[in-house]
Formats: sequence, structure tokens, C-alpha cells
Amino acid sequence: MTYTVIYEKGPTSWGAYVPDLPGVITVGDSRAEVERLIQEAIEFHLEGMREEGLAIPAPSSFAGLVEIDPAA
Repeated sequence: MTYTVIYEKGPTSWGAYVPDLPGVITVGDSRAEVERLIQEAIEFHLEGMREEGLAIPAPSSFAGLVEIDPAA
């Protein structure tokens, strides 16, 4: 499965969250660190869901880019 992850750069750190898995979030000092941490968080979350017999939600979110003319 492939889940959409949203990465956000803050003033002093990076954050990430997964829209299809509420509560799966992480922060780190760098984008590389937060990428590793969100991968671990997703795996841990899904493992817990499986152990509890819960259905794994299918990925349904996607991200896109919208280009805006700064002169407009």
C-alpha cells in the first residue's frame, strides 16, 4: 500500500502526517529524519490495527501541486 504523507517545514523542525491514518504524525530535525520516523510510525500503527483485528484503511488521499503566477 502507498499512503500519502504530508511534509511540512517549520521554523526549527520538520513535521509529517498521514491524512488516511488520523493520529499518525511525527516531527524531526531534518526532512530525512522525519521521512524515516513517519515510515516507522505508519508500520507501527498498522501493526497495532492488525493485532486488534481492525480493518486497515485503504489509501484514498493524494497530494498535488498548484502553480500560481506570483504576478497575478
